[in-house]
Amino acid sequence: MLNPDLVGSTFAGATSTTITSESISSFALALGESDTHIAPPTYVITISLEQSQSVLEGSGLDWSRVVHGDQRFAINKPLKAGMEITCNSSIESARVVAGNEIVTVRSDLIESGEVAVSSWSTLVFRA
Repeated sequence: MLNPDLVGSTFAGATSTTITSESISSFALALGESDTHIAPPTYVITISLEQSQSVLEGSGLDWSRVVHGDQRFAINKPLKAGMEITCNSSIESARVVAGNEIVTVRSDLIESGEVAVSSWSTLVFRA
């Protein structure tokens, strides 16, 4: 069970990621997108996934029982090649429903001190 004291905790990313045109093109190709001058909205996951998972590591949650519940994005400015991004992740909420733990992690992708994109991942850890 997730320690409820962790809800509201923010974990700053220790490293930055430079977005490349190659990474955008590869991701867009996998989706069948032809416009590669900006990253598709779901490209955010390539940066935020590792950070959001590390936030929950050691939480005692059973990763073999996880189901992806929801994903949302708020795009303040599109991601483009050459941007240097850091990712901060927060455990925004946690609750138990019918024995299942439902945890929402918010990840903010920051460029030049401003939030470019925020994403929310809701994970269901099945009972």
